[in-house]
Amino acid sequence: MRKRTLGKSNLEVSETGFGCMGMSHSYGPPKDKAEMIRLLHAAVDRGVTFFDTAEVYGPLINEELVGEALEPYRGKVVIATKFGWEANPGDSGKWSALNSRPEHIRAVAEGSLKRLRVDAIDLYYQHRVDLNVPIEDVAGAVKDLIQQGKVKHFGLSEAAAQTIRRAHVIQPITALQSEYSLFFREPESEVMPTLEELGIGFVPFSPLGKGFLTGKMPADTTFDKTDFRSTLPKFSPENMKANYALVDVVSRFADQKKATPAQISLAWLLAKGTWIVPIPGTTKLDRLDENLGAANIELTTDEARELEEASSKVKLQGNRYSPFHEQLVGR
Repeated sequence: MRKRTLGKSNLEVSETGFGCMGMSHSYGPPKDKAEMIRLLHAAVDRGVTFFDTAEVYGPLINEELVGEALEPYRGKVVIATKFGWEANPGDSGKWSALNSRPEHIRAVAEGSLKRLRVDAIDLYYQHRVDLNVPIEDVAGAVKDLIQQGKVKHFGLSEAAAQTIRRAHVIQPITALQSEYSLFFREPESEVMPTLEELGIGFVPFSPLGKGFLTGKMPADTTFDKTDFRSTLPKFSPENMKANYALVDVVSRFADQKKATPAQISLAWLLAKGTWIVPIPGTTKLDRLDENLGAANIELTTDEARELEEASSKVKLQGNRYSPFHEQLVGR
C-alpha cells in the first residue's frame, strides 16, 4: 500500500487507515475480541499502518483491544487516540461530559499509554473542543507531553477554522479529524482551505457516510437502539428514503468504473489531495478488502468533479447529529 504524509509533518501513514470505533462502540454491542484482533492483524498484513481509537470508545475497551492487537507491531504502525471526555456523574455514569483541562489531559494520557501498550502516543487528538478551556491551554498541555516524549503529534477533531489557527500557533497541528464524505461535505467551505494553507493533514472519519454510501443499506433499514444511527436525523426512515438518491448517483459511477459504491466513495476522497487519509471502519474481512481496493481506482480530475456535481444535486435531508452532539462540532 502507498504511503502519505499528514500535512507538513513527518508522520507517514498508509494512504487508507482503519477506524476501530465500531469494534467496541456505537454500532451495537462490542464484537468478539479474538475475531477483532485477527481482523486488525489482517489489516497490518495488507499494508495498513494507521489505526484510530479513543478512550471514550467502549469506554476504554477499544484502546485495550487496539493495544493488545497491535503490540506485536510496535514501531511499525501509527496509533491515534483521543482525549477530552469523562464520565458524567449526573448522567448514570455515561461519558457525556467534556473535560480538556490541562491536568485532566496529563492524567488520561497516562491511561491511554498503558492501554495502548506504547511508550508514546503517535497522534493525540482533542476529541471535541471544550469551550470551558481556552484552546491555547489545550495545545500547551499537549506540547508539554510532546516535550516529555509521551506524545509525538497533536491533532484536533471537529474543530472550526479559527480554533485550528489559534491552536496551531501554540503547538503545530499534524492532523484534523472530522467527518467528511459525499454524504457530508461541510468541511469544504472553511476547514479544508485552512488545513491546506497551514500544511495540516486531514483524516476524514465516516468516509462511507456511516455505511450509507456502501449501497448495502436498503432505504427502509431500521436500526436497533444499541446502534447510534437510530438517533441520527439523517437516518430516520423518511430521510433515508429521500437521501437514497445519493446512493443511486454513486452506484452509477461505480458501475462505470467496475467498482463498488464504497470504493468509489473512498477513491473520491483519495483524489481530493495527498494530504487526506480516510479511516473507514469495519468488523468484517471482506469489507476491509473492499475498502482497501479503493486505492487501485484512479479518478481523474474531471471524473471527481463530475461525481461532485452530480452528488451536489441531491438535497440531503436531516441534520447530521442529535441536538446534543450537533452543538459539539464546528466550534
